[in-house]
Amino acid sequence: MPHILILNGPNLNRLGKREPDVYGTDTLTDLEQKLFQFAEGIQTELTFFQSNHEGDLIDALHEAEEQYDGIVLNPGAFSHYSYAIRDAVAAIGIPVIEIHLSNPHAREAFRHRSVIAPVARGQITGLGFEGYKLAICYFMNTNNK
Repeated sequence: MPHILILNGPNLNRLGKREPDVYGTDTLTDLEQKLFQFAEGIQTELTFFQSNHEGDLIDALHEAEEQYDGIVLNPGAFSHYSYAIRDAVAAIGIPVIEIHLSNPHAREAFRHRSVIAPVARGQITGLGFEGYKLAICYFMNTNNK
């Protein structure tokens, strides 16, 4: 059974309260519950981790290599400037899909560039919680490892 790490970065713990016109009213707990139900139906194991701290996310990426088949990473604002997270993604041997709930290309100009995208297997943006499901489905194909 595939085991996937869902790694959420800064401010995602504020889902449901932070800019509901952009991110909706569902919480991070709601997201996790929906993804657990989805994963159960497709026989996939998920582990969730969220941190507002760059170093914690880097540690989670490093530790993931020995434990998971893939990572769904929502780096939040770190996607625009964290070369340290970019280097951590590049340094591990498992695929990472970068995800964003909103479409950063339709928002402020500083959000248009991701330093992580060039080292990620792919990027899914603007599809809300459904984007996480698409990333999980990607890992269901064993040829993607």
